Amino acid sequence: MSLEKEPKSVIRPTDDQARRLAKELIRTARFGALAVLEAGTRHPLASRVAVATDLDGTPVILTSSLSGHTTAIIADPSCSLLLGEPGKGDPLAHPRVSLFCTAMKISRETADHERLRNRYLSRHPKAELYVDFGDFSFFRLELSRASLNGGFGKAFELEKQDLQTPLSTLDDWASMEAGAVAHMNSDHRDAVKLYAQTLLKAGEANWRLACLDPEGLDLVAGDKVERLWFANSLKDPSELRPALVALALQARNT
Repeated sequence: MSLEKEPKSVIRPTDDQARRLAKELIRTARFGALAVLEAGTRHPLASRVAVATDLDGTPVILTSSLSGHTTAIIADPSCSLLLGEPGKGDPLAHPRVSLFCTAMKISRETADHERLRNRYLSRHPKAELYVDFGDFSFFRLELSRASLNGGFGKAFELEKQDLQTPLSTLDDWASMEAGAVAHMNSDHRDAVKLYAQTLLKAGEANWRLACLDPEGLDLVAGDKVERLWFANSLKDPSELRPALVALALQARNT
């Protein structure tokens, strides 16, 4: 009879804090490392890609058919995406998440393409120079699971439902979002500034609202990206205006 003890698992039980951290890493990412299998050789290939998200939190990339990683994901859509930017000090002490995905190409002239184009450009406005070139395509990186490292000794394994935002009315949210974002940036810049500088303590900058979804807002200023979470996930687009007003009142009373 063996008296050897089984090795202790380093994986922590998934909790709401881990889910929130993983979602924040995804929502605030400007870029990531895309890992694919090179077409032909099947050798691992890693590329840096600019990243945005769909309304439900699914990562989105825009790639050219001339790039090796595009050829790879068309031949084999299985891929991984590493997100999480290191800060000062030891880069391994900062949180990051590895997403296990299946790349799905989005056809032009579809509602999905128009929605993703709007959301991508809101995060990467300079991409307007080439987004409509014939060799560029959007891919949704459909999530299956993730490995989250929140820092030393903080490892978690997450499933798709831990990563995505529940969304039962995609069309309603999509048809509302662009107008709502434009309205906030043109008529309520003071509120957007309060969200970033007062509620998030993000510092003074030319903040604007980039995207929104049922769980929160993405605020950007140049290369800075901040995530402001709603107290509770919204069930319907009609709940958005009261939530934005409540956040503005909270900021003014802080």
